[in-house]
Amino acid sequence: MKKVLAATVCLLLIAALLLAGCGQKAASTDSNTNSSSSGQSQASSNSGSSSDKSQSGDKVFKIGISQFVEHPALDAARKGFIDGLKEAGFEEGKNVTFEVENAQADFPTTQTIASKFVGEKVDMILAIATPSAQSAANATKDIPILITAVTDPVSAGLARSLEKPETNVTGTTDMNPIKEQLELLKQILPNAKNVGILYNAAEANSKVQVDIAKKAAGELGLTIHEATVANSSEVNQAVQSIAGKVDAIYAPTDNTIASSIGAVVKVCNDAKIPVIAAERGMVDGGALATLGIDYYLLGKQTGKVAARVLKGEKPADIAIEGSKDLKLIINKKSADTLGIKIPEALMSKADEIVEK
Repeated sequence: MKKVLAATVCLLLIAALLLAGCGQKAASTDSNTNSSSSGQSQASSNSGSSSDKSQSGDKVFKIGISQFVEHPALDAARKGFIDGLKEAGFEEGKNVTFEVENAQADFPTTQTIASKFVGEKVDMILAIATPSAQSAANATKDIPILITAVTDPVSAGLARSLEKPETNVTGTTDMNPIKEQLELLKQILPNAKNVGILYNAAEANSKVQVDIAKKAAGELGLTIHEATVANSSEVNQAVQSIAGKVDAIYAPTDNTIASSIGAVVKVCNDAKIPVIAAERGMVDGGALATLGIDYYLLGKQTGKVAARVLKGEKPADIAIEGSKDLKLIINKKSADTLGIKIPEALMSKADEIVEK
């Protein structure tokens, strides 16, 4: 009986020891689990930082491009923007994608495009021309908006000032050297007294230019005759309405006129009226000359500004820049068609002579 009791006690002791060991092992396991969990959390935290860096380094930015209308100047600005970004390290197919929308000169469509981009939560909007810029600015106060081919961003309500926008809008303005362009007209046509201006009165940027031109014309002894159009189909009638009153026509950076420059030039050539243009796209289209903005270079300038925003700078703090590159471009074929001899001094200074 004593032997049975002793054996029972021994078995109980062994069982107790085994239970104690298991308990220690379980405690150890819990401890390890907690440690592992903590480590995993740390790793997750570290992984999170790493992932953020990775996402930041490898992030593919989506940029919505809203272009008001298709014509050489705005097309060139868009191409320049993409090339400018590429030079600054943001290249399509690597770390940036573009979604391009064109409003075809329809104001309500610019609003639809802006709403679409906001809904898609793009990282940035490039707005080409004033109507597109205004619609984008009305649609979002958070997404950075880069502008180009906008003549007066302050009057258009896009920025508090050019030096410091204090909004989500920055980029470049295409304000022309209007007085210098009228001086160019006087150099080519020293006897000119009356100058016609063609523009769409619904474009705020055009009205701004006309007001500046009137003031500059007064200082140069020129009289301005205005002819407005609502769309490209009215261009012929508008030119004909002032053809007998003017010695030359000045074409500002107006989207309707720019997109109809071929029709403008044809009517003017028939009436032997030279066209002094605000930008090179019109000279390529047959206007006589310009001392103006190269929209491709302006677009590149905008792309460089956009790169600063993608790298973290706030649009509100980035000044809206004017064009850094003005070009004297003369269309020799148009001069020959009109029977006008361009002064040799001007020809020798031309940055480019167009022969088509």
